[in-house]
Amino acid sequence: MLKEEKIIADWSADMYEIDETETYDVECMLACLGTTPKRILEIACGSGRILVPLAKAGHTVVGLDLDEAMLAKIPAKAEGLDNIIWRIGDAIADDWGSGYDVVVIAGNFLMNIVSEEGPERAQRVLLEKAKRALKPGGMLYIDYNHTFFPEQWYVHAGERVIWEGTDSYGTSGRMLLCGSTYDEATRLICATRCYELETADGEKIREEMPSIKRYLAIEQLHGWLAEEGFRIEKEYGDYAGNPIGDATGRAIICAVLTER
Repeated sequence: MLKEEKIIADWSADMYEIDETETYDVECMLACLGTTPKRILEIACGSGRILVPLAKAGHTVVGLDLDEAMLAKIPAKAEGLDNIIWRIGDAIADDWGSGYDVVVIAGNFLMNIVSEEGPERAQRVLLEKAKRALKPGGMLYIDYNHTFFPEQWYVHAGERVIWEGTDSYGTSGRMLLCGSTYDEATRLICATRCYELETADGEKIREEMPSIKRYLAIEQLHGWLAEEGFRIEKEYGDYAGNPIGDATGRAIICAVLTER
């Protein structure tokens, strides 16, 4: 990793820790999973915001993520826990293991995942690999942004500040999302992430990175899950348990694997 890449990664990990402090999604997940201890794999576990509470609730958990700066946040949170492990890995290219009671794909990762084969194929691969990783009767837990009006959510002509602040290394600045567009035919959400940072010793960094996500309509997800042998047991449009509708903003799904 180049020096500038590491500075951006470290700053981003700290900004995520500062910004993402909500717990209602974790509380919803814990309620859906029940109190019986389970063996759980979380894909794209990041800094352990979900993974560690699952371990504290008594589940045996494994986390996989490609971001070393985010994974580096877990040890301090997991101190004293012997039922949690995490490792660096590519969700598309690397093996997930097998025999899990639950696979968790949360935090919008189902929308954010991309690969050389394209984002739609990458989304389908995640479901295929989840199936292989689960025991018969195991559960796939999905949580991602969902709206029936993506053209209203994702089209922004100007700049939006997503994160702004100073990290633990003294690097300060902001990350903006610029020129967000949505293509109805491909369902691709395209934008540019702009980093404007200054390190503690005065080095200035400006980096622009393309951001490509694919909006996943609930109807397509339903079809894919059925094709992979999953039966949806629970489905919510928000963390209060309301059904998916015009006024909700999430797709929270508990799907049980009924066949191999």
